[in-house]
Amino acid sequence: MYKVRIDQFEGPFDLLLYLLENARMDIYDIRVTEITEQYIGYLKEMDELNVEVGSEFIVLAAALIRLKSRMLLPRVTEVDETIVEEDPRTELAERLTEYLQTKKIAEMLQRREKEYSGIYTKPAEDISEYLNSPEELLKTDPDKFVRTFRSFLEKKKRLAEVRNRYERIRRNRSSVEERIAAMASMLERKWKNQDSVSFSELLAPNADRYDRTLSFMSLLEMIKMQEVNATQDRVYGEIEITKRTKDQTNVQ
Repeated sequence: MYKVRIDQFEGPFDLLLYLLENARMDIYDIRVTEITEQYIGYLKEMDELNVEVGSEFIVLAAALIRLKSRMLLPRVTEVDETIVEEDPRTELAERLTEYLQTKKIAEMLQRREKEYSGIYTKPAEDISEYLNSPEELLKTDPDKFVRTFRSFLEKKKRLAEVRNRYERIRRNRSSVEERIAAMASMLERKWKNQDSVSFSELLAPNADRYDRTLSFMSLLEMIKMQEVNATQDRVYGEIEITKRTKDQTNVQ
């Protein structure tokens, strides 16, 4: 027995096609007795469940019963002394074929509607003012135009300089740990020929504010770790860095 719900079908032909598909019957070779019993059995089951069935389903049931009775009668007629075998199922097959075609078109239209429902168009605007008088777009003071263009170039140049400086700083920026290692290596080389090294000797000739700050913070960290001694004779004077001996305990 086929158990399906009425609200899954758009009409009686939809239900009939469902039954034919499940019974693996060809539209042009319907086993009328078998499919009629299944169709009527389905309607009876709905009636037992107190489900209201549309009148169009009853009409098709009557048509199937009539077709079933016609299949029991002789299907041979004589026309102009010619014997012609009639198939009562032909009309039903044609109606099912037409229904299938209509259903496919409806499904295609539903897909198109869904696709185009997500497309939004912009209302047309009247641009005849610009098309009829295109020279209006170029009417301006030449001096003002030149000043505006120069301002644009200067702004672009400043932006490029800022980007280049940012890229250079980001490329060269190093951590305190890396700077301490570099300064320690430099101090070891210089202490071989001199007792003290000035802080300025540890800076690159083109050192900027960031490099100076990072080097000074690294020097303070080295003093804190008791790796070097540093002295400064006067405020803002040169900082002299000497090697710390093992017996020294205080920073000068």
